[in-house]
Amino acid sequence: MDGPREREGDDGQTEADDEMRARSIILRRLDRAPASRAQLVALAARKDIPAEIAARVLDRFEEVGLVDDSEYAAMLVRTRHRERQLAKRALRVELQRKGIREADIGPALAQVSEADELAAARAVVAKKLRQPSTANARREVQLRRLFGLLGRKGFSSQIAYRVVNEALQ
Repeated sequence: MDGPREREGDDGQTEADDEMRARSIILRRLDRAPASRAQLVALAARKDIPAEIAARVLDRFEEVGLVDDSEYAAMLVRTRHRERQLAKRALRVELQRKGIREADIGPALAQVSEADELAAARAVVAKKLRQPSTANARREVQLRRLFGLLGRKGFSSQIAYRVVNEALQ
């Protein structure tokens, strides 16, 4: 039997009530923005939903396609790379923080090529160099600011060195 059981808990709540509450909480969260399964498990725990009920609801939501960590990871990589110019390393960290499994992280990151990363790094540096505070600064200040910025966005030192040298020549 895989439906809710009519067992009454200590607080008078039945499993069916808990399951309805879990569905409602999770659907409200998904209505605002996509989320990983791990994020939804954490939400259910904060709302005092029993773990086995949350797992059952999330299993069903995965079956019908409402929760899909691989699609969520792919969407997150596309948007974060395009909008924030984040490199693969920073994207990996963000996906891990959101509870995405390594099996879903690899294919999502495969969408970003080395050429995409170089283009993003160049765009970041060009934007920073358009700011008067950086454009008019001494060369060593420019280097420090640009390398720091690229490092915070997750770019490797090789890419940072290449792009910064191209931009300052």
